[in-house]
Amino acid sequence: MGTLGRAIFTVGKWIRGTGQAMDRLGSTIQGGLRVEEQLSRHRTIMNIFEKEPRIHRDVFVAPSAAVIGDVEIGHGSSIWYGSILRGDVNSIHIGSGTNIQDNSLVHVAKTNISGKVLPTIIGSNVTIGHSAVLHACTVEDEAFVGMGATLLDGVVVEKHSMVGAGSLVKQNTRIPSGEVWVGNPAKFLRKLTEEEIEFIAQSATNYINLAQVHAAENVKSFDEIELEKMLRKKYAHKDEEYDSMLGVVREIPPELILPDNILPHNAQKAVAR
Repeated sequence: MGTLGRAIFTVGKWIRGTGQAMDRLGSTIQGGLRVEEQLSRHRTIMNIFEKEPRIHRDVFVAPSAAVIGDVEIGHGSSIWYGSILRGDVNSIHIGSGTNIQDNSLVHVAKTNISGKVLPTIIGSNVTIGHSAVLHACTVEDEAFVGMGATLLDGVVVEKHSMVGAGSLVKQNTRIPSGEVWVGNPAKFLRKLTEEEIEFIAQSATNYINLAQVHAAENVKSFDEIELEKMLRKKYAHKDEEYDSMLGVVREIPPELILPDNILPHNAQKAVAR
């Protein structure tokens, strides 16, 4: 390290030390009310070696999620809190309008018992339920993987098919279009109904809308959050009959208007499973 490098390092060390000292002083002043905070080194989007995630600009990636390496995500998709997509020894491809729900894991295979090198491919408008595990498999467009399900290497879930919650789908299993498979190991249960096929499409739409709300919330400043709290309090007890007697018209501010399918009175439509 040259003279300039040593000087820069020394200045950086001094600045960090000053910051730590100020944090300790502030904690001392707060006394018993202080909350100790540890610096998090979590990186939501991370390269590994020369492999870099390719994520469409309108994708919602939750702050606590992790997208690592050779991962491609199409427009309108969403990666929810605590989920991990690790494209290190192979690639992960996700289409458009797909949701990978909270605490799910998506990984790939360099080698496995079959000797196959497999990526993970997830199509468009797919719903992957909370805490699902997808490993070196393929899930085609508009399929549904239930909460806590596990899909092992070489599995193919065809379009308009469903894997039930908590199911384990063994290696190299193909789930035909229009079928529901459940159990450990997963086996054919029955055919999907037209209503269930429509529900899968609606679930994807619900999550596209909900992701937009979460994305907007995650970028709000403290002042914006406080303003909305005040506005919600103001409009929480609106009495339309009383207002009409006074000739008052109250228009709800645009920032308090949510997409139709996630409003309370439309909750039945918006159930995202």
